[in-house]
Amino acid sequence: MQEKNESMKSYYTFDDVQIVPKLSNIEHRSECDISQSQLSKNFKIDLPLVSAPMDTVTGLEMALAMLGLGGVGFIHRFMSIGSQSDVIDSLLKESKLLYDNGSAPICGTIGVTGDYLSRAGILLDSGVNVFLLDVAHGHHQLVKTALIELKNMQRSNHYKFDIIAGSVCTAEATADLIEWGADGIRVGVGNGSMCSTRIQTGVGLPSISSIEECAYIGKKHGIPIMADGGIRTPGDVCKAIGIGASTVMIGSLLAGTQESPGRIIKVGTWPNEVLQKKYRGSASLESKKDRGEEKNVEGTARYVLYKGKIKRIVNDICDGLRSSMSYVGARTLAEYREKCEFVRVTSAGLTEAKPHGLL
Repeated sequence: MQEKNESMKSYYTFDDVQIVPKLSNIEHRSECDISQSQLSKNFKIDLPLVSAPMDTVTGLEMALAMLGLGGVGFIHRFMSIGSQSDVIDSLLKESKLLYDNGSAPICGTIGVTGDYLSRAGILLDSGVNVFLLDVAHGHHQLVKTALIELKNMQRSNHYKFDIIAGSVCTAEATADLIEWGADGIRVGVGNGSMCSTRIQTGVGLPSISSIEECAYIGKKHGIPIMADGGIRTPGDVCKAIGIGASTVMIGSLLAGTQESPGRIIKVGTWPNEVLQKKYRGSASLESKKDRGEEKNVEGTARYVLYKGKIKRIVNDICDGLRSSMSYVGARTLAEYREKCEFVRVTSAGLTEAKPHGLL
């Protein structure tokens, strides 16, 4: 064991690093263009933001709202094929009002076991043109088989769609998924706010290093990387994109919003009531029980404060990203990735980075 781990790498996450400011001639952050991010090999979006395929995050309302703001939402798969198809039908009809050219990415989520091929076929007929293979461990034979089967379906029926595969966190996994046919890679294992994979299994890698490693491979092959998990602030979005991600998937930041699925509940006694909504991981016991499962629990569930509409949150993230670009003197996201330089920080540096004027 000692010999095996002699060359053990150090991996870093968002709080371990900061972006170095550089000479800039940008007078206002409005000069910074955050449009035209590559969602997958053949689809672009106007904002580099994607809502997570969780049953308490992305349903019809969230997907429509994200499209309206320039991002996308992946309709979760934890419903019947018929129900998911109906949501896609509604999304396609209403999104055409937002995108007159009909080229909006209509994003659906499927698994890699059971009825996933028949589900994919029905969703394609409903209008899906971007699939997300929603798997906790994407570097797996089942994912390889699913990618091959879906690509065969694409060729034989002349469908036009892209497949984003994952989740993975290593260069080797990224290279394999691209070789198997993936048009985009979802990066992040065990780092979601409702995920307990690392607690239950000890498996996973810190976000910043895994995004950097996977993005390097993706860039060589012209395949974009989607960073997923661990995003708590606009600054984390900036770091994920600066280190190489084309898009960033967010869950907890959008949980509890008006557009997220679920009802608003009142907690407490008048006049000190607070409004809350349920937020749960897809591998939580509660979520699994709703699907008739109880084993391999690797997620949690809780109530979060009601946050209102997502527009404010998305605008805050976009403002932070534009400001970050101005700090390094970048007018485009491609230039931003080139100019971003990262340094490690100590725990004291992390404390200093947070507001502390009232301590």
